[in-house]
Formats: sequence, C-alpha cells, structure tokens
Amino acid sequence: MGRAATRPKQSKKRAPTRAIEQQLWERGHDLVVGIDEVGRGAWAGPLSVGAAILPRDTRVNGVRDSKLLTEREREALFDRLAEWCLSWAVGSVSQDECDQLGMSAAQKLAARRAVEGLALEPDVAVTDGKWDFVSPAVPHVELAVKADLRCLSVATASILAKVVRDREMRAHAEHYPQWSFDTNKGYPCPVHKAALLGYGPSAIHRRSWVFMDNYVPWTAIRRTPPAGQSTLF
Repeated sequence: MGRAATRPKQSKKRAPTRAIEQQLWERGHDLVVGIDEVGRGAWAGPLSVGAAILPRDTRVNGVRDSKLLTEREREALFDRLAEWCLSWAVGSVSQDECDQLGMSAAQKLAARRAVEGLALEPDVAVTDGKWDFVSPAVPHVELAVKADLRCLSVATASILAKVVRDREMRAHAEHYPQWSFDTNKGYPCPVHKAALLGYGPSAIHRRSWVFMDNYVPWTAIRRTPPAGQSTLF
C-alpha cells in the first residue's frame, strides 16, 4: 500500500525576493511599499498593519514571513530592519475600534494609519491575498497571493508589525496577567480559553466576537454589538 503524499514544509531557507518590486519599478513606479497585517484573528488587543519601503540595492539577511520566525528571531531582526528601511510605520486600531467598525473596516483604517505614518509617499503598495484593504491610501495596489512569503517588502512589513504588536501585548500582560498575553499575544489557545472561562474578558478583549456568546461568563459585563447590529442577540 503506497504512502499518502505529504505537503513539504515551508523552508526558512526560501528567502523572499525583490522580484515583485523589480517588476513595479520597471513599470515606472518609484516608491513601492509592502503592507501586511497582524492580529486580525486575535481575541484581544489591537489589529496592526505594517508598511515598509525598502532600498533597491541592499538587503538584510534572515528576512522571512514573520510566521516562519521565532519571537527571538523577529526581535533580533527588528532594529536592523528599522534602520535599513527607507521608511516604515505600523498603524493600529484598538479592540474597541475593531468592535465598533467591524474587522474589515478596522483593517482598512489600520492600513491608512500605517501609510500616513510613513516619511515618504509611496505610489504603489504590495499586499498579500486577494482583498485590497489599502486603497485609497496608496494610488495603486498590487495584490499578490503569498506575498508575505515571496515579496521582501511585505515580509519586512510583517516582521515590523508583529514585533510592535507583540511588545504591546507583553506590556498588557503586566496589567492582565491572568490571560497570559505575554505568551499567546491575544490569540486563541487552550490557556487563553481557560482564562476566559475562569475570569471572563479583560478590558482589552474584543467584545463583539460571536464565540464569546457560547462559553464566556458575561454576567454583569457590558457587551458591544458588532458593527451594524443594534442588539447582541
């Protein structure tokens, strides 16, 4: 009986390149910004978007999509990347804004804040996936599937955004130790779920998430309905 085919693991050795940026430069674009989000799937804390404009000639070794790197590796790269970029910024929306706006509108707002935080004005953006959450903050947007793996600008933006958000969540952990934000960074995991069952939500939890209706003790806790919904139930 033959063995089932297995998908190869993504190798950290496969470095992102400037191939996408090079194509855009050849098409007449001058400043290309890589855009990537972090925190969309978290239960607590901000949703953040990183933006990075890179020089054309030099590079920093070790850059990968942030999800392929350990926390220690990302931290080790952070200062080098920040110095290397022609300009970079991270825009964030709070958990309250996520609740009030809904996740799609919140992500677009975070992207706009990231672009507005740049010292240079890009004329084209590259972002991962098939959804343009950057327009109209940048005149032209290039959508590229798996850009966080393939595109050096997007991979750099992903690391910068991830480190900035992780540091914020570690700071929150000092004030809300029961939810272990220093390790889970607000993302779903068994320890986080157990803390919600035991303590309910903290002040930085997103209170419009449907999952909370099922198993979080909401007694005497004011809920925030999702954007566009007048009641919770």
